[in-house]
Amino acid sequence: MSDTTGPPSAATPPPACPAHSSAVLLGGLEYQQTPSQLYRSLRREHGAVAPVLLDNDIPAWLVLGYPEVSFVTSHDELFARDSRRWNQWPNIPADWPLLPFVGYQPSVLFTEGEEHQRRAGVITQALEGVDQFELARECELIAEQLIAAFSGSGQAELMSAYAHALPARAVLWMCGMVQGSADTEQLVDDLRISLDAGEGDDPVAAYGRVGARILQLVKEKREQPGPDVTSRMLQDPAGLTDEEIVQDLISVIAAAQQPTANWICNTLRLLLTDERFAVNVSGGRVSVGDALNEVLWLDTPTQNFIGRWAVRDTQLGGRLIREGDCLVLGLAAANTDPQIWPESHVGAENSAHLSFSNGEHRCPYPAPLLADVMARTAVETLLEYLPDLVLSVEPEELTWRPSIWMRGLTSLPVQFTPASR
Repeated sequence: MSDTTGPPSAATPPPACPAHSSAVLLGGLEYQQTPSQLYRSLRREHGAVAPVLLDNDIPAWLVLGYPEVSFVTSHDELFARDSRRWNQWPNIPADWPLLPFVGYQPSVLFTEGEEHQRRAGVITQALEGVDQFELARECELIAEQLIAAFSGSGQAELMSAYAHALPARAVLWMCGMVQGSADTEQLVDDLRISLDAGEGDDPVAAYGRVGARILQLVKEKREQPGPDVTSRMLQDPAGLTDEEIVQDLISVIAAAQQPTANWICNTLRLLLTDERFAVNVSGGRVSVGDALNEVLWLDTPTQNFIGRWAVRDTQLGGRLIREGDCLVLGLAAANTDPQIWPESHVGAENSAHLSFSNGEHRCPYPAPLLADVMARTAVETLLEYLPDLVLSVEPEELTWRPSIWMRGLTSLPVQFTPASR
């Protein structure tokens, strides 16, 4: 059965298989440093849906167009989240690097239909119980503690010393973990390693420790519930099991930590390198909100998301998508689609970006609002305490992490007037 619904496209349909000769490998130095150029060239050559190759030359489709990403994420009956549908599983090696992202897990990320509504509903209700003013106060306290650790030295590397740590501590606070304890600090470090491992790190072992600590937290909250996300999930009438809550809590924590960390750091980079903001921000908070929103359009923390799997043969952007094909959501490419920004001008006041995805599987409300509280508080508090903050290197010396999925700097070195102790 074939379904021909989908956004119109003038692109000429290529051979049906995404692995045909013009497929482009997602990776390489060009992609890491200037992905927007690659998106433009793919769009010119292939239109809104491009054939690409993942690690080990595994074929997939990269959805580049804003209307097409919106369509895919709005039609779960055609493009579903359960990765067990993938027609490439016979070709996937046991040590494939993307297995942590696409291997089926019993978490809210891979559920569909009524089961997804049940699991996502529990998360939504639990997050709605977070007082945003209380969260802002906690983030400010965390920010002050982190800043105090390096403010006397006159220099810092903000990616590791600030941007990563703040959202990790904040989301663990929301989940009911005691701040400042040794196991909380270990969990913050394990979260960083499991989501963004550096050389010498063991992400698999770190992820195992994260799961064990979250299971311990769930057991603690069953015995002694409190005013936190974990307790509210346990008390929800949906009656999730401990295993389900552990899986979904890890999803919530991971979604809050790494993307928010990159959002904070990418915004600080913009404020410190773009003269439109630098003049206004020094000594005030005039443009922080605009900068945060512009980053979501132009340097969105999650630039690509894997993925969706075709439920049956269908058409998308002039392409024949076969049943079981994998579609990678090109969120960054869609946000800069010339169809919505014909003159390449992104309006910072517009918030119709796809950075939190779209449809039933988008970040559950009110997660984007809570992420905004964390990011905005982190940026504003840093600028308030260190108003003469400047880069320690030239802007062109900053480098991006070698990831096709996340958009984040390898480091953000800064200097400032040392604070008196």
